[in-house]
Amino acid sequence: MWNYLEDASNYQGHAERILIPETEAELLSLLAEAQASGTPVTIAGGGSGLTGGRVPEGGWSISLEKFNRLDIHSGFAVCGAGVILRDLHAAAKRSGQFYPPDPTETMAAVGGTISCNASGSRSFLYGATGRWVRRLRVALMDGRLLDVRRGDPIDFPVSPVHRPRSTKHSAGYPLSPGMDWIDLFAGSEGTLGVILEAELTLLPNPPELLNGIVFFSSDEAAIDAVEAWRPIPGLRMLEYADSPSLALIREKYSSLPASAQACVIVEQIVDSEDTVEQWVDRLEQQHAMAEESWFGSNEADRERFRAFRHALPERVIQLVRQMGFPKLGSDFAVPIESNREMLAYYRQQIADRFPAPFCIFGHIGDAHVHVNLFPSSEDLIAEGKRLMEDFARKSVSLGGTVAAEHGLGKRKRAFLPLQYSPAEIEAMQDVKRRLDPKWLLGRGNLFPMSPTLP
Repeated sequence: MWNYLEDASNYQGHAERILIPETEAELLSLLAEAQASGTPVTIAGGGSGLTGGRVPEGGWSISLEKFNRLDIHSGFAVCGAGVILRDLHAAAKRSGQFYPPDPTETMAAVGGTISCNASGSRSFLYGATGRWVRRLRVALMDGRLLDVRRGDPIDFPVSPVHRPRSTKHSAGYPLSPGMDWIDLFAGSEGTLGVILEAELTLLPNPPELLNGIVFFSSDEAAIDAVEAWRPIPGLRMLEYADSPSLALIREKYSSLPASAQACVIVEQIVDSEDTVEQWVDRLEQQHAMAEESWFGSNEADRERFRAFRHALPERVIQLVRQMGFPKLGSDFAVPIESNREMLAYYRQQIADRFPAPFCIFGHIGDAHVHVNLFPSSEDLIAEGKRLMEDFARKSVSLGGTVAAEHGLGKRKRAFLPLQYSPAEIEAMQDVKRRLDPKWLLGRGNLFPMSPTLP
């Protein structure tokens, strides 16, 4: 059962017991036992996280994989925390509907995606997971069961914390007076309660989609296109990959244009007969490699393009294994108007300080790209960590966030003080103490340790 003690980032931990309850009553009994004995509890999701959030540092690991109820209704789905996204997507599709959030890893568990308020390639139009949660059933460490709906306000006062100006943000608790329970739990990274079940909004499948992978002969032209295309009506995906990213997958995709230095991946809801003609004009205006770019409008094309997008993180994992050193990855997002400045900062700092492979790809529509550094020595690991901290500081200085969709977990919890003042962090810890007085749940996520351990 070693797989319960690590996640996709290869962060590894240890536990005294690994438990897999099958019923709500069994889970509540385990929580009561942990509360009475002062035993830390870490909830294990699907293991696709990148910050060590599901990895225990002692105590018990409790997996909710048996909580796999999945009922599809018109306009919503009822999902147990252990339902994986792949099954939710498939079931929704059979009913002529879809679940708007689209995290890249479809093997992620629903409970985990809510815990870190995940987003993904369609977040450009639809936003993060929390926006689509209608109801949550949550167990607290004191034995209470909460069944709360969107709009149900929390029943205690909080001190507000500021929100960055980026369109995406998932770091800490987004405290504000009168906030509802769902906004508190979504993104709390398993530190406040155990999500047992969720009611999630579904939308009708759009009648037609147009998908494209647009290649450019220069990175500057690709960024110009991104800035020009953001206002396009019905655009629900605006993704980016740089030249090193394309180099990683050229062996798998031999049809990649040899002169392509970047690509932009788009998906648009077709709402007029002249949609295709409009894209012909856009490619010409933005000096794209029109003849070499790929477009399609059927299900096979969408799956082919999805596989292309997913090939990047897959190849990154392979490269890490080949090099034998851990990857360092960013999850920063800045305000839209600072997109170009942040990208330039990434590239300049890497060129000056990191003589090893790297690549940049991701959700550029939200000014949220992932920088991946591949160190080849212990010295470069240390320098890469310093770079990531500098990138985090730069993001915050531009009004951005230190975590846009993955949360902070244990690997990146040191970034929280870069985002928030001591008073704001204390306000978050007040909420933690109120719902988990012994600081047992998700210990080590977000905060290094409890300032008031029993």
